[in-house]
Amino acid sequence: MYIDSNTVIFVAELIGALGIIGGLIWGVIKYYFKKKSENDKQNEDINSIKEEQTLIVYAVLSCLKGLKEQGCNGPVTEAINRLEKHLNKKAHK
Repeated sequence: MYIDSNTVIFVAELIGALGIIGGLIWGVIKYYFKKKSENDKQNEDINSIKEEQTLIVYAVLSCLKGLKEQGCNGPVTEAINRLEKHLNKKAHK
């Protein structure tokens, strides 16, 4: 079997083309999994923020009810009613 320069050049071109195609496929896979992990982290952060906001809302509602028990009326009663209405709407969605 005789290997001439054209055969060597052809094999080199073939190896180079396969390397480029493999690199592109690897890059796409790597990008996909990186985006997926970023989205998972963002979802965790959003859920954490939602839990914290829920606690804050209940704390504010408790404070408003405490003020109402001490005799503060008017805006306090209105705020309690609006906050409870909002919580009921969110609970039923």
